[in-house]
Amino acid sequence: MTQRRHFIKLSVALTLAGAALTSLAQPAPVTLLNVSYDPTRELYVDINQAFARHWKAKTGQDVTIKQSHGGSGRQARSIIDGLDADVATLALAGDTDALHTNGNWIPKDWQKRLPLNSSPYTSTIVLVVRQGNPKNIKDWDDLIRPDVKVITPNPKTSGGARWNYLAAWEFAKRKYGGDAKAQEFITKLYANVPVLDTGARGSSVTFAQRNQGDVFISWENEAYLLEKEFGNKVDFIYPSLSILAEPAVTVVDKNVDKKGTRAVATAYLEFLYTEEAQDLIGKHFYRPTSAQAQAKYAKQLPKLNLFKIDDAFGGWEKASKVHFVDGGVFDQIYTKK
Repeated sequence: MTQRRHFIKLSVALTLAGAALTSLAQPAPVTLLNVSYDPTRELYVDINQAFARHWKAKTGQDVTIKQSHGGSGRQARSIIDGLDADVATLALAGDTDALHTNGNWIPKDWQKRLPLNSSPYTSTIVLVVRQGNPKNIKDWDDLIRPDVKVITPNPKTSGGARWNYLAAWEFAKRKYGGDAKAQEFITKLYANVPVLDTGARGSSVTFAQRNQGDVFISWENEAYLLEKEFGNKVDFIYPSLSILAEPAVTVVDKNVDKKGTRAVATAYLEFLYTEEAQDLIGKHFYRPTSAQAQAKYAKQLPKLNLFKIDDAFGGWEKASKVHFVDGGVFDQIYTKK
């Protein structure tokens, strides 16, 4: 009996020791929160699954990435107000800059930490119309006609809406000559906007599901998604001039250092530049930055006449101060509606 008890104790001890060694060998699971903008929901579902497989194979650690989506400006404000984001993948660098200027959540030079100014992909702005284009909309100047209703989100809360606004402004500035003419044009355009949703996905629902408006100013990838889902209801067209949208990404330094997730959060963003992720980016109708993925999706994502915000508006900081701050040009023209 004594020998049996000793054997049982030894077996239990060995089992516990084995469990302890297994625990030491396998790092504890980790969870990240990716705070992003409206139309990236489907993209990051695939990215997150791919990265989890990659990280598990590399380190043995299980990682779960949770997602938060909304208007880009509102998402930035949520982080500033305490949302525990590990990474911010917002619609424009100007929204991300706010994380530095409002609480020093990230360093001022955050955009230098990853390739291509921390923009692993690009996009642009297009015009989604009803099937068959019954209003014969061909370019930006059709959006100020009195018989056309325009759907676009609120540039005070949506990064996509700011890209929309600036693309239309630059078109008018070039076509009609100068900022004064561009402001007249933008005033007429927003007079045709019946509702301002807080984010791009909300405007997509307003147009495609609620059937409001004749034209929806949209992210290119969102236009493709609408075409896939509502192919018998919508078409989209490329305007003669549009803007090169460069969404940028960053770790949120204060949060990753507090949570001990800097290494995995940094690896997650670096993964966006790999060929596996670049292929997923093209698959979801964003414009990849790798040559291999660009070649693969060249027919789907044609070369366009695009301008950069730095060239046309002197960068996001200057554009925001002129157009989107309280009392800026947008407030002036929209209150006159």
